[in-house]
Amino acid sequence: MVKPPGATLCDMNLTPDTTSTPARPTDVAVQASGLVKVFGDNRAVDSIDLDVRRGEIYGVLGPNGAGKTTTLMMLATLLRMDGGEASIFGVDVRREPHIIRQLIGVTGQYASVDENLTARENLWLFGRLMGLGSAESKRRALDLLEQFGLEEAANRPISAFSGGMRRRLDLAASLITRPPLIFLDEPTTGLDPRTRGQMWQTIRDLVADGCTVLLTTQYLDEADQLADRIAVIDRGRMVAEGTTDHLKGSVGQSSLHLQVSDHEHIGRAAGLVEQILGSVPVLTPEAGTITAPLDNTGRTADVLVALRDADISVASVAMHKPTLDEVFLALTGHATEDGSPAPDSTDYQELEVAR
Repeated sequence: MVKPPGATLCDMNLTPDTTSTPARPTDVAVQASGLVKVFGDNRAVDSIDLDVRRGEIYGVLGPNGAGKTTTLMMLATLLRMDGGEASIFGVDVRREPHIIRQLIGVTGQYASVDENLTARENLWLFGRLMGLGSAESKRRALDLLEQFGLEEAANRPISAFSGGMRRRLDLAASLITRPPLIFLDEPTTGLDPRTRGQMWQTIRDLVADGCTVLLTTQYLDEADQLADRIAVIDRGRMVAEGTTDHLKGSVGQSSLHLQVSDHEHIGRAAGLVEQILGSVPVLTPEAGTITAPLDNTGRTADVLVALRDADISVASVAMHKPTLDEVFLALTGHATEDGSPAPDSTDYQELEVAR
């Protein structure tokens, strides 16, 4: 994205134009404790705590129905909290929702733009609805169209936009007032791989320009690529939190993968690997491969030297960390796509707006 001189995507001035208590400067963007939301007999969010630092991408990872969207909507003041408390840049979400709405931008799973209007008209309308004057709304609309690479499509109706263009316009609309905190609810759902990659870069650009991003996703690779820290939630509960490396390290060791050139040597090679690493390797004789847990990556050199001294030629060698797929499976007992569906607030037409 190319920004005009002096322009910023996210205005980090945390004092909204209001006569109420102003936002207090803080290094914590979002702080939540014991968040609860109940729909009938379903406890969609069950005592979730969050601590999002200013200037980071914080990922909330979980399958459909895990409570991701419900959590985000409570923080965005679009759903009432049934329990717990939360603040954004020091402002209480429950007590001062009108200030919270000046501090955040929200991009939901479904585009909120009007298909009968052009891209320019949509952004101008969002600016007016957010209290900007007509001239300022027009200026910011033009800036955002350029920053998101949509200036050539500015006068096209949204009905002629591709899915990726709609998502970019929807994200641009959430930035019309340059809020310091952006909520992105599964922003790449339904996009093709190339457009997903473009959206990922756009999100990175937002953070580089001063935004804080809270991102919900069911895609393990998206969380791995984007998030500085990840909260893993399942069936309304947080089951783990940390950096990707921390989460991967919490479920087990790295592993050493070897392939010997001559498959007849696999037995001798496996014996040496077991002797040096102190663990029984897994063999695939037909492929000539050996896999063994690896406590200390420095021992890899010892294994290779021993194999060389034994005149056993190695065709390939690799060290693998656990994947996020393995992390989620270990933490929840199922993969992200196998999560049991549960009522959530993903149907935006049914949201109850806190007043």
